Amino acid sequence: MNRKFLSVIALSIMTLASCTNKEQVATENPFLSDYGTPYEVPAFDKIKTEHYLPAFEEGMKQHKAEVDFIIKNRAVPDFQNTILAYDKSGELLDKVSNIFFNLTECMSNDEMQKIAAEILPKLSAHSDEIAMNPLLFEKVKHVYDTRHERNLDDQQIRVVEKYYADFIRNGAGLNDADKEALKEINGKLSILSNQFGNNLLAENAAFKLVVDNEADLSGLPQTSIDAAAAQAKKDGMEGKWVFTLSKPSLIPFLQYADNRDLREKIYMGYVMRGNNNNANDNKALIEEMSKLRLQKAQLLGYEDYASYVLEANMAKDVPTVDTFLAELFEPALKVAKEELKEMEKIAGFDLESWDWWYYAEKVRKEKYDFDENELKPYLSLNNVRDGMFMVANKLYGITFEQRNDLPVYFDGVETWEVKEQDGSYIGILYLDYFTRDSKSGGAWCTSFREAGYDIEGNKISPLVSLVLNYSAPTGDAPALLSWDETETLWHEFGHGLHALFSDGKYNRTCGVVPRDYVELPSQVMENWAGDPEVLRMYAKHWQTGEVIPEEIITKLENSGLFNQGFNTTEFLAAAILDMEYHKLKEINDDFNAAVFEKAKMDEIGLINEIYPRYRSTYYSHIFAGGYSAGYYVYYWAAVLDSDAFNYFKESGDLFNPELAAKFRQHCLQECGNDEGMVQYKKFRGQEPSNEPFLKKHGLK
Repeated sequence: MNRKFLSVIALSIMTLASCTNKEQVATENPFLSDYGTPYEVPAFDKIKTEHYLPAFEEGMKQHKAEVDFIIKNRAVPDFQNTILAYDKSGELLDKVSNIFFNLTECMSNDEMQKIAAEILPKLSAHSDEIAMNPLLFEKVKHVYDTRHERNLDDQQIRVVEKYYADFIRNGAGLNDADKEALKEINGKLSILSNQFGNNLLAENAAFKLVVDNEADLSGLPQTSIDAAAAQAKKDGMEGKWVFTLSKPSLIPFLQYADNRDLREKIYMGYVMRGNNNNANDNKALIEEMSKLRLQKAQLLGYEDYASYVLEANMAKDVPTVDTFLAELFEPALKVAKEELKEMEKIAGFDLESWDWWYYAEKVRKEKYDFDENELKPYLSLNNVRDGMFMVANKLYGITFEQRNDLPVYFDGVETWEVKEQDGSYIGILYLDYFTRDSKSGGAWCTSFREAGYDIEGNKISPLVSLVLNYSAPTGDAPALLSWDETETLWHEFGHGLHALFSDGKYNRTCGVVPRDYVELPSQVMENWAGDPEVLRMYAKHWQTGEVIPEEIITKLENSGLFNQGFNTTEFLAAAILDMEYHKLKEINDDFNAAVFEKAKMDEIGLINEIYPRYRSTYYSHIFAGGYSAGYYVYYWAAVLDSDAFNYFKESGDLFNPELAAKFRQHCLQECGNDEGMVQYKKFRGQEPSNEPFLKKHGLK
């Protein structure tokens, strides 16, 4: 949800380029004119790879001209001619960036990767030229220094202060030599981050566990077997079974496959990604990126990169985050060790890391009489989707109408028109469900166009996309989700609601929240997904239409704390590893990511049977995403989401209209109007309590 500095939705000054030339190019390039589609959704059916580079070049050209116009304006700098003009600059660049970079994540190919490698250094240089422009900064600083002497409202003052801080954090206050050094660092980081992601994509695609002996499928649910058979057929190996590193293929194999050797093989394939000393190895990239981030932070006057990042978050500093993680890790590890003992009693031998899911499933079945395969027939993809739509309707009054007339970037992507209770239009929601080789792993929410207003005050409607990695349905059965996959869809839908509801006059603050707040809107929706009252609304057998039996609901509830020691420990280990990388104050030339990771995990006492949720070499959150020194935010926000949902429960109505309206207004719609905790307190009336979180995770 956080908008990129210098990549905001903006005003395009069309007169700055040759009309004749632009008209000619526009007829050939869909980016350079209106799409001519309903609600101006992207014309995916017309966009071709050869359109991206010219559109990027034209976008940077227009953006530079817009900034030059601000600089050359001889009028005294004020909010209108400087801050607002800057806030609304870069429209075309943002337009093409939002399409290209989103599609590189879910529709990647060699050509797209080649374009990314070419354009990223140019975009980095372009961004730096603006961020460090002394004449532009001088004008912004003038408005900042005189902000209280002008007739500005609270939101205008906030926007001024945010932009001034952005310029300082992006090097505007450095001397010329340090500015050049920072530009070089930023350019290198953009290239390395892209390479890290490409390497991981290649590693994911390269691994295939091919099973040609039916006996080796023992223990696996039929849905997994059918999906593996379909994958084999797709790969030209009909009659065999192919398992991949995508979560819908990997996790059931680890949970249910009786063949221990094969469980080890697929597990090691997963945890060794990027660490195989091949062309896709990420260790050297990690070393270089860590050094560059440290250099960047120290150039800007910070001890370490974590201090630089956290200054802009709710947590504010390294000791606060370290204490937060340590206080949770000790009780989580204690519970995980107890879980291990319980599993080893069943196994009769010392377990290895690839045994955890298999024997945990046996404990769940023995202790709670709960087999997740009992649940899956009630969690067809369409029913889960319709359930979250129903909850959104009951909370906020909004409706969802499927559109089959809008262009999509891949066959099977759904488009939904979202409306207010009175029928007024909000935006479009794209749903991209199924795994494919060209798609990055995991799940995420993104936007092809963010909500806001143009320079003339016209509202810009959001185009929001949820990207998942589920196994496509096989045979007559629809896609049936695991409980984890169900929660994931509701989680991303929460991000989607945040993006759809965000409102504000200024791009710098509209929907923009600190990184350790951003997971509140997503994680809070997971609470509704699993509530018994809500389950009865949407969990219905895909064949019979039978509502989920109370017996299964009870089993799901009772097993809610199951394996929480493991889940919490592996998460916290990853969050601690992230912090350890980014609070380094010096990095020697002999630095090795694998050695560093092992040493830090030994320091905190992580047991051999548990790896961090993300090991260094496939830790895309921090080395190819925006979560560096920020993976802790999921649990930080979990304290908020547990407290918020508990507020609804205490009211006696999960769909309390008064609370829903307050949450929408303060925590989703106007969330960028003030600091994160201030906005939360406007909804809750007080700061959050840790108690609901600790109880939810079985830590108290």
